[in-house]
Amino acid sequence: MNAIFKRTSVRKFQDIPVEEEKLNKIIQAAMTAPSGGNQKPWEFYIVTDPEILDQLSHTSRYSIFTKNAPAVIVPCCRSEHLVYPELTTIDMAMAAENILLEAAELHLGGVFLAVYPYEDRMQYVEKILQIPDNLHPFSLIPVGYPIRERIRSDKFDTARIHRK
Repeated sequence: MNAIFKRTSVRKFQDIPVEEEKLNKIIQAAMTAPSGGNQKPWEFYIVTDPEILDQLSHTSRYSIFTKNAPAVIVPCCRSEHLVYPELTTIDMAMAAENILLEAAELHLGGVFLAVYPYEDRMQYVEKILQIPDNLHPFSLIPVGYPIRERIRSDKFDTARIHRK
């Protein structure tokens, strides 16, 4: 699976829209993530409106990159009808990772920007996107065509492997 080894955080994007087919494939990949009890707690907002992208860029000091991204995916977690509510954070993280991996597979770049567990960020995004009370934003994931190809550093570290 090459995407795992070529994925890197991308924060600067070309001024080219991401095709609808690619955005749909990214969401499809997110929805194939494992989920405790198959509860699938996720729903997704895809933001391409420049005015809303600008507003999202003020979510935190790290979210400035959303302003110039062609699209931002906002995974949201349901708070109702959950089989294992204690596992929803894990479920959401796996869906977010799938978003980043599929973006890399489609020659797009992206970066994970945490919204959860920060109440101020969550409330801000909920207000901007007019998210209903039963959903809570988990992250912002700007995606687009990278300005330049980044070479991923090798993070493999044998010192962190322990065998018994």
